[in-house]
Amino acid sequence: MLRFTHFVRSLIFFLLMIAVTVIWAPISILFAPLPYNQRYYITARWNVFMIWAAKVVCGIRYQTKGFENFPDGPVIVLSKHQSAWETIFLLMATPRPLVFVFKKEITYIPFFGWAISMLRMIPIDRSKGKDAFAQVVVQGRKRLADGQWIIMFPEGTRIPVGHKGHYKGGGTRLAVETNTPVIPIALNSGECWPKNSFIKKPGLITVSVGRPISPEGLSATDLMHQVEHWIEAEMRVISPQVYQGKHK
Repeated sequence: MLRFTHFVRSLIFFLLMIAVTVIWAPISILFAPLPYNQRYYITARWNVFMIWAAKVVCGIRYQTKGFENFPDGPVIVLSKHQSAWETIFLLMATPRPLVFVFKKEITYIPFFGWAISMLRMIPIDRSKGKDAFAQVVVQGRKRLADGQWIIMFPEGTRIPVGHKGHYKGGGTRLAVETNTPVIPIALNSGECWPKNSFIKKPGLITVSVGRPISPEGLSATDLMHQVEHWIEAEMRVISPQVYQGKHK
């Protein structure tokens, strides 16, 4: 019975997401001529609504920890990635507009992709290898200079709860190239919104923000090791029941 209830609530949320996206995407495009910060704010109201809907419909609540660690200056955010929830939440929750680095195919998604194309994201063609990263550096410098923050998921893809992916150095390479501090984020969204699962489960998501880490004097590899160590250690603090008995 409980699983059926979760299914019904998840279905309602899914249908609501589709309806709101179809309505909100044209609105976001309509406001494209506005100054960027205003356009970003208007577009991000979709995110605010969806996080609210996830709470009301599916019972997914959240709490934050360490948000005072966000600096008043350029930063590259490197976050744990367990579900789609954080891609929605972080875009609305950070003090400055976020710039996601993602595969360009996302921009082809009807309505959602069209709306996100109106923002200053960095879509890349992963098949181009080194050229793709060079594009990230060029565009990343511009975005940081314009006052936006870059966000990347160092594990590359959504990782199931209790597991650790291979941390890739793209984000820390960008940090070293641009001499920009990084902010690590740990979160346990997958406990409520599991990877590749239609069913959303009620619960409390914790989003924990670490202190800025300067790239000065560090290689991209050493910087990534610090980010990885902090995130994985913090995961054991916010989800002790998941990691009980597991080694790092």
